[in-house]
Amino acid sequence: MGVADQFKDKSQQLGEKARQAADRAKGQASERASQGRGRAEDETRRAQQEAQDRLDQDYDA
Repeated sequence: MGVADQFKDKSQQLGEKARQAADRAKGQASERASQGRGRAEDETRRAQQEAQDRLDQDYDA
């Protein structure tokens, strides 16, 4: 095996390793984004419930 073949093999290995790392990063970013959307929806629901509770208290008085 010549030096050129060794460099070619190493280049292919590093390229594959980089693609795998990029795929993992993309998956993790997607997961974090979906968790963030869930939290935002929870906060919206909580704020709406608090507003409704305040409105109900005002009319009860």
